[in-house]
Amino acid sequence: MTTIVLATGNQGKVQELSHLLAQHGIEIVAQSHFNVPEVAETGTTFVENAIIKARHAAKITGHAAIADDSGLEVDFLNGAPGIYSSRYAGSDCNDEDNNEKLLTALNGVPSSLRTARFQCVLVYMRHQDDPTPIICQGTWEGEIATTRQGQQGFGYDPIFWLPEQNMTSAQLSRDVKSQLSHRAQALAKLVKNFD
Repeated sequence: MTTIVLATGNQGKVQELSHLLAQHGIEIVAQSHFNVPEVAETGTTFVENAIIKARHAAKITGHAAIADDSGLEVDFLNGAPGIYSSRYAGSDCNDEDNNEKLLTALNGVPSSLRTARFQCVLVYMRHQDDPTPIICQGTWEGEIATTRQGQQGFGYDPIFWLPEQNMTSAQLSRDVKSQLSHRAQALAKLVKNFD
């Protein structure tokens, strides 16, 4: 198995990507295993932030690194929370706080105006000075529900409604989510580079 450092401290992302990459003979090791500290996400786009995180992890560990920067874009909020999705309700917030703030922001907004999408950018850097990192993007369209539903997943999954599935992403089985999600779509593009 090939070992690649995953440049995140988010255990939900570690579990999801490990599950998806194991099928391709790639073992993901979280950067925390190497005591890599979090790096400031100073970029203004998902791409910039993913590159910052991948380069940081590759530099400290000496291994190839994959970084994910992802978030939720809500049309009614002009794309917010966007790159600030994980800290939408503040720097010390949790998933519950973020979901609550978003539901409050959309209180009274009709379902036709609650369109949203998850975006995921994955960056693979062979080493810290990689001049041509591989960048892959996935998009998952949906809507923002009016109430939380489901226990699976993390982040905004309990309020991300999928009309074609008639449920939230937090109600999907892991296997179904692994086929449909923004992260799965970006990863499907990325693994083609390992075959």
